[in-house]
Amino acid sequence: MSESHARSLAKAVSYRVLGSAATALVVYLFSGNMPLSASVGGLDMVVKIVLYFLHERIWNYIPFGRPKPPEYEI
Repeated sequence: MSESHARSLAKAVSYRVLGSAATALVVYLFSGNMPLSASVGGLDMVVKIVLYFLHERIWNYIPFGRPKPPEYEI
């Protein structure tokens, strides 16, 4: 069973909020520049949400690791 577009998007957003906050924190720790770290974190979130969503949708077409459906149903 494939996931809905809405579920894929919700997973992408929730994962990226956490990941982008970590990226912004690392940039801040190295630079000490809050506006720069917020900008990098925001850009990171947008780009990676799009990439993750596309990745999820592509994997819905790849049968690797999925059980094969029965050839017939009773």
